[in-house]
Amino acid sequence: MTISTAEVKRYPDVATLADSLAGDIAASLSQAIAQRGLASLVVSGGHSPKPLFHALSAKPLDWSRVCVALADERWVEPTDAGSNEKLVRENLLRGGAAAARFAGLKNAAPSPELGAVSAWETFARVPRPFDVTVLGMGDDGHTASLFPRSPNLPNALDPEAAAGCIGMRAPTEPHARLSLNLSALLGSRLIYIFLVGEAKLKTFTTASGAGPIEEMPVRAVLRQDGTPVEVVWAP
Repeated sequence: MTISTAEVKRYPDVATLADSLAGDIAASLSQAIAQRGLASLVVSGGHSPKPLFHALSAKPLDWSRVCVALADERWVEPTDAGSNEKLVRENLLRGGAAAARFAGLKNAAPSPELGAVSAWETFARVPRPFDVTVLGMGDDGHTASLFPRSPNLPNALDPEAAAGCIGMRAPTEPHARLSLNLSALLGSRLIYIFLVGEAKLKTFTTASGAGPIEEMPVRAVLRQDGTPVEVVWAP
């Protein structure tokens, strides 16, 4: 598969998108709880998903049976303004959703490369396959922290690699990141790619076309057919 056939579900504004997607995610998590007793939700950081996190936190789920985890993390302390853990705790794990169990990625290792194994061990208590994974996409076509030109990108995108965490390097500060690899991300029952703004839509259109996966790593998610992927967008 050299191009993506994924279609974009478009919404008139971010508020409508956030409310609709939060309802869909809550329904999937509720179904997982009913069928298996626990549910798992993997999310990414950034400013775009804040409205989604707010809407989702208000959904009447049995949050004590939901495990929330991160798709990636900057190698900073959880109190740092750039921490995805801080973002999720402040915007999603509030109200009733504060009862959810959370699995962070940052640990005491001196680098993400050395902390990758310990970070993946935290996923031992997160039900897999993940019930829902919500990913974003950067203007360079990265997703999670799978960045073009990162030295570890070939290993991160290796479809034969065991699911796990991997140290990555972003092209801008802060450089050091930790990310789930492609195998871990695709170990999901459903993946949403959450996009906001005209620039992201343009990038997605480019990523959907022909070209090397390494140039736009989101293509690795879009070009597979083993895990359902839904792309949602609002201006």
